[in-house]
Amino acid sequence: MGKHPLKLGYKASAEQFGPRQLLDFSVEAEECGFDSVWISDHFQPWRHTNGHAPQAFAWLGALGERTKRVQLGTSVLTPTFRYEPAIVAQAFGTLGVLNPGRMILGVGSGESLNEVAVTAAEWPEAKERLARLREAVAMIKQLWTEDLVNFDGKYYKTKNATIYDKPEQPIPIYISAGGPVAAKFAGRAGDGFICTSGKGDELYRDKLLPAVEEGARAVNKDPDDIERTIEVKVSFDREHKRAMADTRIWAALALPAEDKVAIHDAREMERKAEAVADQAHRRWLVSNDIDEHIEQIRPYIELGFTHLIFHAPGDDQSRFLQLYSKEILPRLRQRWG
Repeated sequence: MGKHPLKLGYKASAEQFGPRQLLDFSVEAEECGFDSVWISDHFQPWRHTNGHAPQAFAWLGALGERTKRVQLGTSVLTPTFRYEPAIVAQAFGTLGVLNPGRMILGVGSGESLNEVAVTAAEWPEAKERLARLREAVAMIKQLWTEDLVNFDGKYYKTKNATIYDKPEQPIPIYISAGGPVAAKFAGRAGDGFICTSGKGDELYRDKLLPAVEEGARAVNKDPDDIERTIEVKVSFDREHKRAMADTRIWAALALPAEDKVAIHDAREMERKAEAVADQAHRRWLVSNDIDEHIEQIRPYIELGFTHLIFHAPGDDQSRFLQLYSKEILPRLRQRWG
């Protein structure tokens, strides 16, 4: 396991539930023994009909006040288009002061759906998106460690900027990656690395995890210091039919990644997703059998992931939380904790 004990987190499904309901589920997740709660930060959801998109800073502030011990993170937020990186640094500085030692800033290079609606900007190529992320992360770190920051980047600039309220311990930054170039950057600049499950073992084993390690070594960091985090999509229920049916709402996950990042209209995303709804289950670990489900999760732990964030697709999240805390979490901890 390296330096990180196994952590088991809960993904607050922000596209599916409004802010209050999502808050109640997340408080319940702490009561059920989950170690962390993570929220995405979308301006628009992947589905227009009955969709939701609570604002992450505001929501995390509320969750911090209603919980005591769980780590709180974004999986993930984009600090490069609709948010200036300095504003992200300020918001998380405040959250860090309110919740000492509990915040994690998870960042990624973004998708058109959340940024174009707000900025009406042309959506750039992956290379520029990553260049912006590199610069944003550098600026955020500088603002958290120095006063009167004059940052002079290609994309972002500050003039004598100071974040006045920041925690004594800098907040860890976790960087998401779906390919080796971004994964190498996560190794170089991140305290943690985030990716999502269901894309085939070879991607993680042969490309992403080695790239994280390579990035860390390039700046003389111990690769074991980087927490390897993965969002694991799980549809676990006592009834197999229900576990399968629950995945349909997340049909957009079955779309190719390059298609998804370029769509900027929630209605178009929903239309395209409907066409592949029957394939939605392929991105999920679907089971109604405890031992089988542990076996489905095992490869991710054996690959070296130390922080698993469980995302369940069903509308009855309480049912999932209670079932998982009773049947799955204790078994995972007993075997690998």
